[in-house]
Amino acid sequence: MPIPVKKLKTVQLAAVIFLTVSGGPYGLEPLLTYAGNNAAILLLLITPLLWDIPSILTVLELNSMLPVTGGYYQWVKRGLGLRFAFYEGWWTWLYTFVDLAIYPVLFVEYASFFFPEIEAYKIPVCLVIIWFSAALNIRGIVPVGKTSIFLGIVVLIPFVALFFVALLKYSGHFTIPTQTLKGHSFSNIGLAFYTIMWNFIGWDNTTTYAEEVDKPGRSYFTSIITAFLIVLGIYLIAVLIAIQSGISARLLNEQGFPALGNLVGGHWLGALIAIGGMASALGLYSAVLLSVSRVPQVMAEDRLLPRILSSLHPKFNSPYISIITCSAVVSLMIIWTFSDLLIIDVTVYGAALFLEYAALIKLRIITPLENRPFKIPLPVAGLCLMILLPFTVYSIALIAAFTSEGTTITPAIFALATILTAEVMWQIINFKNKLTGA
Repeated sequence: MPIPVKKLKTVQLAAVIFLTVSGGPYGLEPLLTYAGNNAAILLLLITPLLWDIPSILTVLELNSMLPVTGGYYQWVKRGLGLRFAFYEGWWTWLYTFVDLAIYPVLFVEYASFFFPEIEAYKIPVCLVIIWFSAALNIRGIVPVGKTSIFLGIVVLIPFVALFFVALLKYSGHFTIPTQTLKGHSFSNIGLAFYTIMWNFIGWDNTTTYAEEVDKPGRSYFTSIITAFLIVLGIYLIAVLIAIQSGISARLLNEQGFPALGNLVGGHWLGALIAIGGMASALGLYSAVLLSVSRVPQVMAEDRLLPRILSSLHPKFNSPYISIITCSAVVSLMIIWTFSDLLIIDVTVYGAALFLEYAALIKLRIITPLENRPFKIPLPVAGLCLMILLPFTVYSIALIAAFTSEGTTITPAIFALATILTAEVMWQIINFKNKLTGA
């Protein structure tokens, strides 16, 4: 007999959103390499304003209008039609496979602080994480929410400790170098954008299970704003302390924030931050798997993916076939490098995000009187101008990936090729449906 369906509460939702979008500053370490001490804080403040605020406002409006399972897929379907909804779902599914592959690898990297020999067992450890998270997700949304609260606290505590230790060490005096973009190459600014954008993506991912959230309109507004402030605050604290400590950008990039903890407070603080990094990787993986597993479910219901993907667990009412399928694909992708995955992630995610912006504008035009508990206080022309902000940041980052002297062009080309597969798959599915009369 199925267990009565429990819904996610506001605090649990805020924890899941925090872990879906951020999971702490882990992954932000390359910023000082690209931006240096005299531009890191500036870019860390500018990028969320240009990249995240428009996204958050769009999510809040569309989710208040259509708080349904599938989230962004359903918005695009309603506004732009089934073809572009397929693009949205397909791109999100693919980029999330790449995204998910990062987190078990990060877990191993932070675990190596305690067990250097674990690197030799990276693949089996990653597989354990992948399938443990799958089992947790199959049990339903509430266990994921409760686990997210615990892991979120474990992630935050080390950086709170880092902040207070740094306050004592530097007697409360933090010197921020003059912030300017002068002297920084275009490619470095673009790659800094990529780093920050990746650490701030995923606000829309948290809407795919809106029907499983208690009072979604109010809960999402409160939870997203809370999560955004926590994410921005902890990023600023981590980068500010890194600058104040004088740690080299190369050391921070190679050894991560545990090296900063060692420098500021000693081995105990480095160890605490490493534990937080392990918790962050676990929480991010589980939270992102929760969101992406609902997308194949609704696409299968529209005959765009095999129908079996929409099957719900007889006891826990979760899309267990979708969860198992996602986990199987991610198991094959854990050998990729972090820097390449970051570029692929942001590039493909950005393509899907702009379809959501297009749906926002289209729905404003065709359904101007439909109830929207939250509505962006801008007319259609203002929304178009708002969208130019993230488009500008996205364009700079993508151009930088193609013009950089490093190896960033390969993942950028792969990402663009991945984007093009959506039309190919659409034609294949259309042909198959015509043959079967679906």
